[in-house]
Amino acid sequence: MAMITGGELLVRTLVRAGVRNAFGLHGAHLETLFQSCATHDIRIIDMRTEVAAGHAAEGYARSARTLGVAMVTAGPGFTNAITSIANAFLDRTPVLYLAGSAALRDAETNTLQAGIDQVAIARPITRWAHQITTIGEIPRLVAHAIRIATSGARGPVLLDLPMDVLISTIDEDIARIPGTIAIDSPPAPNALAIEQAIRLLANARRPIVMAGAGAYWSDSSEELRRFVEATGVPVYSDFQAHGLFPSNHRLYGGTFHKLADLAVAEDRPDVVLALGVRFGLFTLGRSERLVPARAKIIHVEIDPAEIGRLKDVAVPIVADSRETLRALNVAASAIRWPELSGWQTTIRNARAVHHQRLSALLLPLPHAGEGRGEGPLPLPLAGEGRGEGPSLRIHPYHAVSTVIDCIDDDTIVIGDGAESYHWLNEVIRQNRPGSYITHGFLGAVGFGLGLAIGAQVAHPKRRVLCVAGDGAIGFTLAEFDTLVRHQLPVVVVVMNNRSWAASQHFQEIVSGADHVTGTRLGHARYADAAAAFGCHAQRVTDIGELAPAIKAALASGKPACLDVAIDVAPIPPEIELLMSRQ
Repeated sequence: MAMITGGELLVRTLVRAGVRNAFGLHGAHLETLFQSCATHDIRIIDMRTEVAAGHAAEGYARSARTLGVAMVTAGPGFTNAITSIANAFLDRTPVLYLAGSAALRDAETNTLQAGIDQVAIARPITRWAHQITTIGEIPRLVAHAIRIATSGARGPVLLDLPMDVLISTIDEDIARIPGTIAIDSPPAPNALAIEQAIRLLANARRPIVMAGAGAYWSDSSEELRRFVEATGVPVYSDFQAHGLFPSNHRLYGGTFHKLADLAVAEDRPDVVLALGVRFGLFTLGRSERLVPARAKIIHVEIDPAEIGRLKDVAVPIVADSRETLRALNVAASAIRWPELSGWQTTIRNARAVHHQRLSALLLPLPHAGEGRGEGPLPLPLAGEGRGEGPSLRIHPYHAVSTVIDCIDDDTIVIGDGAESYHWLNEVIRQNRPGSYITHGFLGAVGFGLGLAIGAQVAHPKRRVLCVAGDGAIGFTLAEFDTLVRHQLPVVVVVMNNRSWAASQHFQEIVSGADHVTGTRLGHARYADAAAAFGCHAQRVTDIGELAPAIKAALASGKPACLDVAIDVAPIPPEIELLMSRQ
């Protein structure tokens, strides 16, 4: 008879579930978990703050389409992870949060890191939260949590783990671990609904597919491409579905916000196949700027609560996106599809006009032959440095364009920052699913380094590049140390305009340029800070330096930070669209 601890029993359950990596920060409450993870070769990426540990678990889950695991200690460890829990909840990211807590025997004794009901706090922002009070129940409840996190409308779960439950012991022969933990049986669509959807699409003159997060999580890339190429229906995608359909494909229209470029009334979509789309922020809410009221919507969503929330739906389909596309492909093969070349040309032209409009922001460089051979003159901005007089700063659009030109399609790109990611949305290549991870419904600025760490751990053979605003990078600056200690060669590009630019622009528009207050940042040198942690680092003040700097950072094989001086004045087109939404 061998006796094992509750921590050992929990880790054995994680091993049975296929967990091989976890993110966390040590605390005494978690000691048995840390020791058991070491025994079973579950790698714990120990972070500098639980804030970033939670986001790293999100990045791992989102880039690998699997369960992420975060371990946080009691009290402040748990409260530090709340932003990540809320972010995962709103974006439906499957993360298991394991939170230590004070021993049950110490209830109401004013002991260390106790006195708050962690489960009650977590319950509104998780799919399920529970405190385990008996060692023998650990395997059942861990398996239950994982099933909830990874099935249906995915999302975070939290298990509260009292210290005395984790250190107590049980005979391993009676501690049964479930043989089946994850569920892989996504719901299929109703046959009548498929027939109605096909009829609508086949009779449409201007149909589109809107691919959302649900389509990404269902791993429907192959089925989506087969459907689109068989029918000729163009595709747009949202923030999580970038790369599900290749952006270099002739039938790709762009991200959702580019639907606004179809401004001519007769060129608006008339039928929309919305795959795993949650209407709201990324579809401009009730606005008709992207999806006109007269368009008939076929809404495929695994969560029935999302259907009809903001848009009238012609055909509701409560089902998995991939299963629905499989059924649509079978039905589509039996009919003759209309000619849509004119509609396809309209969408391609709209993309070209959008690109030309952005390119018009940039003036020719005096020297051709660098980078793309064209780009902006650096823009003057007074007050650079410490009393050194005016300097020349880089247009943010040209900065992100240069970044994307320097990486291959295998690179995973993380976008962080209230405006930085909007500039990235204009230029990002999306030819592999899960290759672009950025803000969702919470708008949690400052999560970039955490996401990048998680993505790099999930894909050790791929390059990971994080583009973050200077405000955003300050949230978790110490995670450069985590990158160095764990030899994670993430390249971080800091878009440094010395401002909380989105807030500054909001103040300028609402209150006037002479009422900007509390939104400007100082002269911090982020490359110097990263170098102090042991990273490859360089400050970039001229656009001609940026491409060589990125290539040098990638070639270094080390974590890297490029501090890029950009101009604060330009506002991303997507932000302007959001500000003007009806």
